Amino acid sequence: MNKLNLPDNLIRLRHEKHLTQEELADFIGVTKASVSKWEKGMHTPDLLLLPQLASFFDVTVDELIGYDSQLSSEQIRRKYAELSKDFATLAFDDALENARALAHKYYACYPLLLQLSILYCNHYMLAKTEQQRRAMLQEASAWCDRIMENSNDVGLCGDALVLKAGLQLQLGKALEAIDALEPSADPSRLAAQSAALLIQAYQSAGDTKKAKSFAQAKQYLDLLELTNDAVLELSLHMEEAGHCEETIRRVTGLLELYQLETLQPNTVAQFHFQCAVFYATYARAEEALAALARFERCVNRILKSEFCGLHGDDYFHLLDEWIDRLPLGNMLPRDKSFIHQHLRDPLAHPAFASIQKQPEFQRLVSRLTQGGEENA
Repeated sequence: MNKLNLPDNLIRLRHEKHLTQEELADFIGVTKASVSKWEKGMHTPDLLLLPQLASFFDVTVDELIGYDSQLSSEQIRRKYAELSKDFATLAFDDALENARALAHKYYACYPLLLQLSILYCNHYMLAKTEQQRRAMLQEASAWCDRIMENSNDVGLCGDALVLKAGLQLQLGKALEAIDALEPSADPSRLAAQSAALLIQAYQSAGDTKKAKSFAQAKQYLDLLELTNDAVLELSLHMEEAGHCEETIRRVTGLLELYQLETLQPNTVAQFHFQCAVFYATYARAEEALAALARFERCVNRILKSEFCGLHGDDYFHLLDEWIDRLPLGNMLPRDKSFIHQHLRDPLAHPAFASIQKQPEFQRLVSRLTQGGEENA
């Protein structure tokens, strides 16, 4: 919300209508001195006079007093980046208070509430107690409910539904998450074909540029989703070594073919890490360490590169316009310094007990968890 600016607005609106203070005072039924004090910021009009003033100037009350309940996409990105930085650099309670204050200030800005819910999802684990972590997740869930109950944006409501399901899962409410997602997530439903139909519709309408851009964005996202699905696939089939090996072989080939490590190191890092967990679980030290080396390479791309958010390459050359329309654009959901500060946690995974004494593993942990200022 911008600072209320009633005095300046009154002066501007009165000048636009070529009115004197006395003429405005006569219409409203107050003295000229009252109008003068309003415009100098010495007094404010009585609450009941605001609708009359707004009607006279043909503006809303919000416009009259300078109240703006909405933020632009660029402002939301900037606020998210600031809050993400807060969680990396400030005391947790101070960062949380800043986020809550922003939510209270813009409680009717539903796109912002969605991004604040995502911010909570990415940082709730910093809370000192389980009770506080659950409170954050529940608060984010309540924001999602508010979006779904009040927003007229179907897409935004759909995003809020999916996000709330993820929050419910974190809260241990798996059945509620299933109930929310099952009707729409079934791949056999016609909704799964909507993207392909839209591409064909653009093409049929003669908008080849949009058709190409949307098709490329869909292919890009499908590759990232397949990589994320492979992480789940490995965790679900950990006891089936042969199946996991084939998953790794196929997905690794795809990553290399599309150069996804360069395009989206954050997503690929999660895949390499899960590969390392699989190999370590079966005491295959050499392969586990090789997977962790690939994980380290991806992390370094994130931490040491000036730019590591969503982007295309010579093949995916039509993504810029689509990325710019995303709520956070090409931003990372977490600040780089936050990522660096919390690398020790995944490296303490129980599966790595079989390799934790090996010098190569210890050196990797040291490289990733020390020298934060140099990496960040």
